[in-house]
Amino acid sequence: MAIDTTSTTTSPTTTPAFDTPRLSTRDKLVLFVLCAAQFMVALDFSVLNVALPVLGADLGMSQSALQWAVTAFALPSGGFLLLFGRIGDLYGRRKLFLTGLALFAAASVLATFAWDPASFLAGRALQGLGAAVIVPTGMSLLTTTFAEGPARDRALGISGTLMSLGFTIGVVAGGVLTDALGWRSTMGLLAVFALIVLPLAPGLLPESRTPQRPHLDVPGAITVTGGLLSLIYALTTAADHGFARTDVISTLIVGLALLTAFAVVESRTSAPLVSLPMLRRRTVAWGNLGGLVTFSMMSTVVFVLTLYLQEILHLSAWETGLVFGVQGVVSVIAGSLTPRFISRLGARRTLVVSLAGQGAFISALVFLNAHTWSVWLATAAVSLASMFHLGAIISYGLTVTSGVPDEEQGLATGLVTSTQQIGITIGIPLLGVLATTSDDLLSGTRTVMALNAAIVLTTAVLLAVALGAVSRGGKRTRA
Repeated sequence: MAIDTTSTTTSPTTTPAFDTPRLSTRDKLVLFVLCAAQFMVALDFSVLNVALPVLGADLGMSQSALQWAVTAFALPSGGFLLLFGRIGDLYGRRKLFLTGLALFAAASVLATFAWDPASFLAGRALQGLGAAVIVPTGMSLLTTTFAEGPARDRALGISGTLMSLGFTIGVVAGGVLTDALGWRSTMGLLAVFALIVLPLAPGLLPESRTPQRPHLDVPGAITVTGGLLSLIYALTTAADHGFARTDVISTLIVGLALLTAFAVVESRTSAPLVSLPMLRRRTVAWGNLGGLVTFSMMSTVVFVLTLYLQEILHLSAWETGLVFGVQGVVSVIAGSLTPRFISRLGARRTLVVSLAGQGAFISALVFLNAHTWSVWLATAAVSLASMFHLGAIISYGLTVTSGVPDEEQGLATGLVTSTQQIGITIGIPLLGVLATTSDDLLSGTRTVMALNAAIVLTTAVLLAVALGAVSRGGKRTRA
């Protein structure tokens, strides 16, 4: 059954907007375990990218096969999120979370000691499957452990900060570890993380599930999982080979057809995997759009900016790491301050303001050039854009999950985390490819940044209209 956390968190109706809620020692330890797991998964999305050429040479993988080092993880991690989020709702989130951690740890060990391409790709696929379990169940445990209000705001703020940091730090750590210890150390780092968190989790995390146990929606699970798998495969393949390939076009069509079939199935079943009335909520639909845009556009900025700094400005991996290190520090500061702004402005308004700020500072990157001083512009702009990006991450999660009953938190957080994973996956193929395939990388970089900023700013305007930052009579809405 759902957890009553009112005794360990401060009531949102009595906490002043400027107060920081106090968490008990146990709450802090629970938060540490859940956030460490989310950070570990985010790290896995980017830590291997820089190591791919060395990995391919060591294991005898062709250039075209290297794409599968990323795709083998992305397919299950994005494709099975909704399914495992719902299974956790029905059969126990804690139990499933621990299973996902154990699977991720074993898979990371397998990938670390892989002896050929098949064993390595098997490890990556199992890592992705473990991530698909960890992310929605971990988020559900967080939202059911910390009551809606300042305590949950703070918890989601820390979680969002670490997730964003994990993706950014992975880019830097991957290069440093590969140069110092070899590509296997990137997978070993993930194994160490999992083996630290796994022993702590059983004694700290409470069990959480829905009071009733309806039958699992098998047709819905098949269609949504197949649709997401097809869509993610098409987009990740397009990132390396473009959209003209037959397999990209065919899997895009299959993915869209399966997702359409999923919508039909959900409208006719008595126990749907995804509640269509929930998807019709303004906060869920538009909040997830905001999340999709902030993740996809920021991951594209990090990817393209990494190429620009090393290929145009000829910075070393260490110097490039310093740029993103500044970004990481600013992100930590933003993560600690965002709950205060949400308390004052409400989650919806904070989401709109954050997207507007992210788009504004990304637009400054249009002025990058080949002169050395551009490194200062790049550092300042990406750091400030990341500050607003963190605000968008935290506020969109709150916008989507606020007001959702505990028995549907796994579903709501499954949508949130699916949006995150799909956002990270689609941004680079949709926009980053414009830079990588351009004859002039600098010109391609500017084009990507201009389109990126336009998409984010347009989304901010759409959300401002659709969600409404102020309720009738001028009273601010909390969510």
